[in-house]
Amino acid sequence: MKILVATGQLAENTVRHAVGSETSVLIVDTEIAAFITPQRLIHSYENNNFKPGQFDMILIPGLVPGDFTEVANKMGCPVYLGPKHAYDLGYAIRFAGDVQFSDKIPACELLKDIRQQEAYKKLNQMEKSAFAPLIFNGTKIGGNSQMKVMGEIVDAGNMDCDLLQSKVAEFTRKGVDIIDLGMAIDTPTESVHEAIFNARKMTGLPLSVDTLDPAHICSAIEAGIDIVLSLNDTNIDELGDEIAAKGCAVVIIPGSGNKYDTLMQNIKRAKEFGIENIIADPVLDPIGHGFTSSVERYRKFRDTYPDIPLFFGAGNVTELMDADSIGINATLCGIAHEVGAAILFTPEYSDKTQGSIAELKTASSMMKLAEERHSSPKDLGIDMFMIKEKRKRPDIDMPDNATAAKSSPNWQLDPAGAFHIGIAHINDGKRYIVAEHAKETIIGKNAAEILDMIIDKGLVTSLEHAGYLGRELEKAEIAIEFDRSYVQDDDF
Repeated sequence: MKILVATGQLAENTVRHAVGSETSVLIVDTEIAAFITPQRLIHSYENNNFKPGQFDMILIPGLVPGDFTEVANKMGCPVYLGPKHAYDLGYAIRFAGDVQFSDKIPACELLKDIRQQEAYKKLNQMEKSAFAPLIFNGTKIGGNSQMKVMGEIVDAGNMDCDLLQSKVAEFTRKGVDIIDLGMAIDTPTESVHEAIFNARKMTGLPLSVDTLDPAHICSAIEAGIDIVLSLNDTNIDELGDEIAAKGCAVVIIPGSGNKYDTLMQNIKRAKEFGIENIIADPVLDPIGHGFTSSVERYRKFRDTYPDIPLFFGAGNVTELMDADSIGINATLCGIAHEVGAAILFTPEYSDKTQGSIAELKTASSMMKLAEERHSSPKDLGIDMFMIKEKRKRPDIDMPDNATAAKSSPNWQLDPAGAFHIGIAHINDGKRYIVAEHAKETIIGKNAAEILDMIIDKGLVTSLEHAGYLGRELEKAEIAIEFDRSYVQDDDF
């Protein structure tokens, strides 16, 4: 396929590098590629002595506005929007024979799904070749490997076996890299060993134990724990020899007093015991309690000890801020990446922070790809948009003589009976819409399918009721999509 790529003068070198020698490039008479107009394109095309029908398609920059129908007619080939950024041209051209490009939507957006697959393939390749000072069950920590997400199961030592194993399975489904078993102060020592044993039955992921209690830590070490959270001046003298002998990794935290100085002292003490597998936690403070200073502490530590993996407690911020966690986690992950963090920690404990494991996992992938491309974390094939749109579709024009809507005063109950609609968890851990009727209960995740079945079974007989059910079922479907609660007839 013969393709002509049109660009501006400033982007010439970038475009030629991106497309290679087999694709023709047309430099239009404008410095900025986004300022290409139909007239400028025709003028430059003719000045280069190109003939009508010489190419199978012309790609213009994805950000160029305007109608290029006249150009297509004159050149004898379609004119499509290429990607928004020149460095994506090579990628887009690869699919020119298989994907129908558009004169309205940039090629990079059309290829989003394919780009996502390519992005994760690239991440897997980079992770396989990455160096890391610590490796547990194939999971690399530190070095130039991707930041790993550690999810804490709070009070794991006091959970019964079934509940603990269901939480382990849940965290695994969410994509966690390391499972942290939190131990409360009142947890019996023997329960630590049992919790680790029960968790091991469910996963091959690395396990950590979260406690300062020496007895708990000893029990965890005997059970073969991979990582101990945490060591400081209160327990290091008691546990140092055993940890050094067993070779498990430890997260070292500051003691009382200056967080940076005491952290350095505790690391020095750990090394004196012969402990080699060290992860440092300079402690990320919540916003309003020294957040900025704590980030500076991370940066200072990284400059001093570039080879020691860093523990980054993202949950310290998300749990103590009343805002949607997805944007906070994305930003925290960017900060963590810049200070060289190796582990992103979240307890995903409160309702408002549910989903943090998946959010941090995605954000970690974005930061790694951005690093590889030497770019900002955008246009990577992976994103974290949940509510806002990267590209809005245009509104329609207001029709003339439109009638203003108003509610009907003639609402009557459906003779076929009423429905109670809610959301329930099934055994697989997923949420389903439940539509209960006196004759039959219907469950599903898709509002349209449930309504179709209600109609097919004759459980609704009035237009008003059908319209009402459509509205409520769709609200329930959206609630599942965004992991929100749902109550019938409440505003969403």
